[in-house]
Amino acid sequence: MKVIEIELPDKVVVQLNELVTDGWFKDEQEIVRIAVLEFIRKHHFELLERFQRDDIAWALAYKTAKP
Repeated sequence: MKVIEIELPDKVVVQLNELVTDGWFKDEQEIVRIAVLEFIRKHHFELLERFQRDDIAWALAYKTAKP
């Protein structure tokens, strides 16, 4: 597993700490890990489509710019 360091606003850190203190999560790392996984799950196809559209646009621009 890879470790990634992030910076969060103080208000968010307070909220994360409250969730841990209230027993909803084991620690802040668990919350962030779940949040990232949930984001990827919800936006996976949207992100793939965006990347495909960017690739197609790049290819079309390259084709028209090629002499």
